Formats: sequence, structure tokens, C-alpha cells
Amino acid sequence: MAAQSGTNNPTAPHQSKPPTILVFGDSLSAAYGLARNQGWVSLLQERLKVNQLNYSVANRSLSGETTFGGLERLPRALSQIRPSVVILQLGANDGLRGLDLKTTRKNLKAMIEKSLAAQAKVVIVGVRLPPNLGEAYLKEFDAIVASLASELRVASVPAMLEGFATDLSYFQDDQIHPNAKAQPMILNTVWKTLKPLL
Repeated sequence: MAAQSGTNNPTAPHQSKPPTILVFGDSLSAAYGLARNQGWVSLLQERLKVNQLNYSVANRSLSGETTFGGLERLPRALSQIRPSVVILQLGANDGLRGLDLKTTRKNLKAMIEKSLAAQAKVVIVGVRLPPNLGEAYLKEFDAIVASLASELRVASVPAMLEGFATDLSYFQDDQIHPNAKAQPMILNTVWKTLKPLL
């Protein structure tokens, strides 16, 4: 019996600890203004169970986070969680603050490279900014996700608010953060890209 037990030991950790999806974003992924279980990340955990996909979800999203702050925090999260998939949803706060987008792209690229080096698959998630920031700035911002996905050969979600971005009935009173009704739509948009990686 002892010999059999020893033979089974190498697989035991995999049975007790499923692979983890790390969601690393800002308020759009941190369920800002909502009950935690209403956010799309919590809904993702439920969908994984329904689809009998044995993954856990770790949400390390932080409201107000920029790509600079994310780059500072990511190594520790990768070390602690050791994710098999990283959903990277940062950059919106850089854009809203009018930060230099070359630096934003550089920070996002570094985060993707660190995630790949940690042997995680990556999904980079974009968001559309308000039109008042100017056409040239918006065009440069919108190009970041697609160009990084192509350069580093990772999966991408160009616009996480696709399907309702201009419909205020899907937003909280601040007209920036999606409400509870919008969260399943966000999940559906992300899920299309995520599921083939699982």
C-alpha cells in the first residue's frame, strides 16, 4: 500500500489545486460600485463551473490602477499565484489621464512578457476611451492592444464594453463604470477569446 501511495503522490497536488486564471485589471474588472459577486470576474468563476472547466479565478484588479502601477505589482502576483492564464485589462486610466501612450504600450508589453516568462497564456483586454480626448490620441490608444497581440502572439479582446459602450442604461450614475446588467455582456465578450485557451 505504501508503494502505491508513493506512486500517486506526484499527481496529488494537481488534483487538489486546479490551474488558476489571474485577472489583472482596473475598476472595470474590480466590480467597482457593485457587490463583488455581481462583477464579470465572479461570473467567470460560475461559468467555468457550469462548463465543467476545473479552473480557479484570482482577481487582483485594483480600481484606479495604471499600467505603471500594474507593472510594479505584477511580479509578486505571478510569483504568488503561478497562473496558467493571465487576463490583462489595464490602460484605461492611463488614457483617461492623458498619459504618454508610448509609455503605456511599453508597460503593457513588459507585463505580457513577464506573464509569458512565467509560462502563462495571456489575453490582453482593451477598452474604448471617451471621444473628448481627441481623435489622434484615441487612434493611438486603440492601436495598442491589437499591435501588442500581433507582436507578442497573444490573444486579445479589442473592446471589453462591446455591444453597449454608448448605451447609458448599462452604466452606473458616473456614466463610466458598467452596472450589474452589463456584467454578463462583458463576460460574454471576454469568454469568446478565453475559452479556446482553456
